[in-house]
Amino acid sequence: MAQHTVRPVKVCPDCIGFAAVAITLGGHDRAGARRTITAHCYACQGTGTVTGTKRAGVTA
Repeated sequence: MAQHTVRPVKVCPDCIGFAAVAITLGGHDRAGARRTITAHCYACQGTGTVTGTKRAGVTA
């Protein structure tokens, strides 16, 4: 009996799968922890993957 094959996931070419990063702002808060912000990949909106219709640099 034939089995269905799963399509391989296409990794985003802009972020290479690392869709979100934490960037330090160069200081510490009162508790001593570093102040950070989270930046998400613009091309894949933070998912790390792209669909067949979404390519790098092309927005719908």
